[in-house]
Amino acid sequence: MMDWTDRHCRALHRRLTRHALLYTEMVTTGAIIHGDRQRLLGFSPEEQPVALQLGGSDPAALGTSARIGEEFGYREINLNVGCPSDRVQDGRFGACLMAEPQLVGDCVAAMKAAVKIPVTVKCRIGIDDQDPAASLDALTAAVVAAGCELLIVHARKAWLKGLSPRENRDIPPLDYDRVYRLKRANPTLTVVINGGVKSIEEARAHLAHVDGVMMGRSAYQEPWRLLDVDAAIFGGEAPASSVKDAVAQLFPYIEHQLTGGLRLHSITRHMHGLFHGVPGARHFRRHLAVEGVKPGAGLQTLQDALDKVSDNGYADADIAAA
Repeated sequence: MMDWTDRHCRALHRRLTRHALLYTEMVTTGAIIHGDRQRLLGFSPEEQPVALQLGGSDPAALGTSARIGEEFGYREINLNVGCPSDRVQDGRFGACLMAEPQLVGDCVAAMKAAVKIPVTVKCRIGIDDQDPAASLDALTAAVVAAGCELLIVHARKAWLKGLSPRENRDIPPLDYDRVYRLKRANPTLTVVINGGVKSIEEARAHLAHVDGVMMGRSAYQEPWRLLDVDAAIFGGEAPASSVKDAVAQLFPYIEHQLTGGLRLHSITRHMHGLFHGVPGARHFRRHLAVEGVKPGAGLQTLQDALDKVSDNGYADADIAAA
């Protein structure tokens, strides 16, 4: 979710669900230790609960970065052992670490020693020619021994040789049963499943086998789905009566950001999938694409876009099905 789940995206998603745990983009240890921490790690308290996802393979640097993340107020520190991009491989982190489970365990141990908040790991079921049964079990054993109590598993391999990062999202087949078996073999480990989950209905089906579900692209591309999460998964009430209401609740945040010099497009670029299936959605997107990128675009620009969308609900048939 690099370049997607920034703080403005999370501010929007929080207006759609109060209870779902939101994750940052992956941030490298080098960027945190040597870069502009406020720009990289700063977030609004209203986004909570938020987890910080780290990329790295040096235990000492990960321990330092985890401590800094805790000081910023994050609720969880997550180590990414699943990203297959070339840049990540060159830095010896992400999915390539599936080949070094003991190093991942050492990284988790260093992070655990540095913070009091939970330290978690996100991984694949394997890479390249690895046997998923052996690779996932080896990684699990290493991180559990280091004190990790929650593992997020993207239920497909990452092919580091021969597939692009984009192809790695879809081409390797999903193997949900492999993740289910991992949970049965490790009943005290919190196991969260990820990969290809497109609806709340699918998430509920997975929860019969594992402890949690992570939604990535579907939550970003069709964020309206999140408005059903609190009722369907957490047994609570939705934070807004409609998607339009959720956007209206975001107006004070947007105004504050604009006053600070941010351009409207930095926020509204995350809204293009809000009204999937609703009359006027195409006009909404077009207005933001044309008017929202102009210097000086403000709240009225967004309101004008919202006015183009029907008030007769938000893909209600799809949500009912979910």
